[in-house]
Amino acid sequence: MPDLSAYFPLILGTHITLAIALFLPSLLLPFTLRNRLVSSGYDAPQPGPLVRAMLWLQAHGTLVIGAGLALTGLAMIAVLGPQMLRQPWLLVSLATYAITAVVAFAVQRPTLRRLVRRDEIETDADRERWRERARRQRYIAYAITTAVGFIAFMMSTKPVLW
Repeated sequence: MPDLSAYFPLILGTHITLAIALFLPSLLLPFTLRNRLVSSGYDAPQPGPLVRAMLWLQAHGTLVIGAGLALTGLAMIAVLGPQMLRQPWLLVSLATYAITAVVAFAVQRPTLRRLVRRDEIETDADRERWRERARRQRYIAYAITTAVGFIAFMMSTKPVLW
């Protein structure tokens, strides 16, 4: 296997960029969906280009970004050595990352898609249900943001856990 240590900064930068790209739509989209989307039914404005780009990224780029994350993660382990996987802070970070990824992919992503579709909103009760779902999505985004912050803290401080 070739020596990849000279490429470690590039591998790490790519890994971090892909991780941000994977979670950015889950973090930001709940806050871009505002009441104006449902306030006037079909007359409401369509989402802007940034929101459409994040929706497209979340719908079509998740598998590619996830594969890139896996490859760069394996490359980092190849450079740093498998003993890195015995670090408790890294194991806790990876477990937190896995749980967060499952929540973002399996819970938040499908619900965000439903929130963008406005063809189900016809009555005031429908609008209120939409607002309640949007509020829940923002709470999930707060939890994901907290988890990402926790992961960043663990990666930067590398605390001794046990």
